[in-house]
Amino acid sequence: MAEEECELNEKQKREIAKWFLLNSPAGEIQYIAKDLRSVLNDEKVYNEAASEAFPLYNKSHLICLELPNRSGDVLVASYNELEENEFLDPRTAQVATVDHVKQVCTDVRPAADEELSSPYIEEFRCALDAEMLKYVAEAYPKGICSVYCVDGKDVEGPGSNFELVVVISAAKNSPQNFCNGSWRSVWNIEFKEDVQMLEVRGKLQVGAHYYEEGNVQLDAKHECKDATIFQAPDDCAISIANIIRHYEAEYLESLEASYSNLPDTTFKDLRRKLPVTRTQFPWHNTLQFSLTRDIQKELGIDK
Repeated sequence: MAEEECELNEKQKREIAKWFLLNSPAGEIQYIAKDLRSVLNDEKVYNEAASEAFPLYNKSHLICLELPNRSGDVLVASYNELEENEFLDPRTAQVATVDHVKQVCTDVRPAADEELSSPYIEEFRCALDAEMLKYVAEAYPKGICSVYCVDGKDVEGPGSNFELVVVISAAKNSPQNFCNGSWRSVWNIEFKEDVQMLEVRGKLQVGAHYYEEGNVQLDAKHECKDATIFQAPDDCAISIANIIRHYEAEYLESLEASYSNLPDTTFKDLRRKLPVTRTQFPWHNTLQFSLTRDIQKELGIDK
């Protein structure tokens, strides 16, 4: 007697729904959410799963949303999150309220003084932000970037360490052509005045999904680090931008090289060179094989 199928409880359904939402390819979470809602047919479970998954997805994918007053865009990331659903845009000194499930900004307000960096830190942040804007405009046609202070934002002058983070996000969604892709990079820069050095650490992630008559996904990650000397704000900004430009271009070139060689390397390695018998199949004389005879022999069936 076959075992009876167990009905999933609400918690199990919620966790499964969250998994699907969190693993949605770039630019496709709304499509998956719509299908999940239909499959679950349970508004309570769906709303609970969506309220937990969407904030995590939005921050990990560094999505960009337009501010309500059209004064700019705000990146949704953990580095600029102030309170629940509130995200700082240091370039415009505004705080956006975000509806994570709908992926829109619902409100905007001026940032309070205590939410912004000190004038000393702003010199370095603004200089780096200006350099990154130029770089991203050149490298990513639809790229967005921002620079945040994640440590030491209240430092008033030389003598103390602090840390800035550069966030770059670019996406190209083309559902009509059955493909979507994204580039995400996060660069932590530690300003160490005590040793007059800057430590730069980068995390790069490339995602792509092609689903015309199939389902092919790419999820590539890369980490790198470098260092440079502590200088004036403008000079620091130029040095950091050059480091980021170098490593991102190098990684992109390595990706292009590896995927251009796929037919001659990886795809060939996926196939067994010889069958398990270690002999090639005699295509020139296939009559010597009789599937019927072999089956009868195996099963002990006489003619």
